[in-house]
Amino acid sequence: MQRQIHPLANPTSITPGWSRRGFMQSLGAGAAMLLLGPWARAAEGNPGVKPNVILINVDDLGWADVGCYGSTYYETPHIDRLAAQGMKFTDAYAACAVCSPSRAAILTGRYPARIGITDWIRAAYQGGVVPPDKKHRQNYESDPKQPLQTPPNPLWMDLDEVTIAEALGGIGYKTCHIGKWHLGPEAWYPDKQGFDENHGGCDFGEPPSFFDPYHRPANPNWKEPALQGIPNLPARKEGEYLTDREADEAVTFIRANKDRPFFINLCHYAVHMPIQAKPDLVEKYKAKPNESLQTKPVYAAMVHSVDDSTGQILKALDDLDLASRTIVIFTSDNGGLRGPTHNAPLRAGKGSPYEGGIRVPLIVRWPGRVKPGSTSATPVTGVDIFPTLCATAGASLPADRTIDGQNLLPLLEQTGQLSRDAIFWHFPHYRSKQSPYSAARQGSHKLIKYYNHDGPKMELFDLAADMGEATDLAAQQPAKVQALDALLTTWLKETGAKMPRPNPDYQPPSKAPAK
Repeated sequence: MQRQIHPLANPTSITPGWSRRGFMQSLGAGAAMLLLGPWARAAEGNPGVKPNVILINVDDLGWADVGCYGSTYYETPHIDRLAAQGMKFTDAYAACAVCSPSRAAILTGRYPARIGITDWIRAAYQGGVVPPDKKHRQNYESDPKQPLQTPPNPLWMDLDEVTIAEALGGIGYKTCHIGKWHLGPEAWYPDKQGFDENHGGCDFGEPPSFFDPYHRPANPNWKEPALQGIPNLPARKEGEYLTDREADEAVTFIRANKDRPFFINLCHYAVHMPIQAKPDLVEKYKAKPNESLQTKPVYAAMVHSVDDSTGQILKALDDLDLASRTIVIFTSDNGGLRGPTHNAPLRAGKGSPYEGGIRVPLIVRWPGRVKPGSTSATPVTGVDIFPTLCATAGASLPADRTIDGQNLLPLLEQTGQLSRDAIFWHFPHYRSKQSPYSAARQGSHKLIKYYNHDGPKMELFDLAADMGEATDLAAQQPAKVQALDALLTTWLKETGAKMPRPNPDYQPPSKAPAK
């Protein structure tokens, strides 16, 4: 395969002064050729130079839920094949431990703290009602049982954000979103954010059901109304499994656009709640001998269907002779949910700043550019996907805003390393009994900073020696804590992160009298 040389987007080169509209207009054919030089002109003369892009983002899939990452119970031969034919990242992270912020970060290349979406977005049926003025809420949330007030979370991702679909669509890509969106109600659906087609993307964080016609009765325990189907995904065959439907939509789109560059954002609703799977697969895993900590056959069957979906897509690429010029990226939006799965050897799970909540699988296959069976232990995160895809497609980055991610091509092609010093997280909300937190990883060290009414609590771990985060080193290494805290504090200020604050209405629980 002839190797195509093209400029690498530099995420640190931000020139102020471009509006979003100006950026989109600049991505027209003529402007793109001027910006990108000989490579862009070659791509314009030969559209096949632009690689197709398929981004598979599985909801709540844990780092250890895939065979090539260590699972012995779940069967994922097609995902394992991707790793064997591409690069597996061992230290890849979601930009947040819950879904909406992570998805926004992937699509824009910007940290959730900078975008302002730091928690999962409430759908309309969950009380996420857009105010008449369509302005984000400003009032902090206050609960007398909680010592801190927490910043309000937006109900949508602003249309002013530039997405991968807009960047690639501006240079001739046909774009398609399939599955979970969860970045706002109808006025902020995928078709408003650069996608030519939208199959199933809405404000739902989970499907009403995994079986066509995707209905769910009212839930009085959660005061939620009945849900009659998934918007933008009309029922077509009663009993059809949702993951199979998503795969079919992807294959249909691939076949319809095989002669032009395309971008598919395939965001499976699986393996999120409700935990539902095809009966024959459930029976398969019930009968399978198993000595691992992953023991739930219904969840195992859901993972199996995601793998089958991946296999259908890879087969379509092979059948149409598109594999050699298609980048396939496989990842998850956060760590696995404890209960349905087990994240060992990682600690905790979804929602947590520990590794089980934020470390995710990441596999990239690009024949001719990424060495088969290669591995990278460099820490990378969801914000890196946007600049990487812009670089591979030959799209320029928006120059009127900070792009936090870094182009991963030097790692993928094994020609160099990344230039950043650390990666960060910020979750200024309560989750169950967990306090708001921020975190940073620099090298193998990771600092977690929990916010409490009597001051922050610091935890420090050396992931190289302690992947399971069993030993807190904060008391033993105060200098390292201080250095990482200074780095984290600077990042929080630079991103404009909204912070929790003391709650004047806090009512501490009364202490029972001593007996």
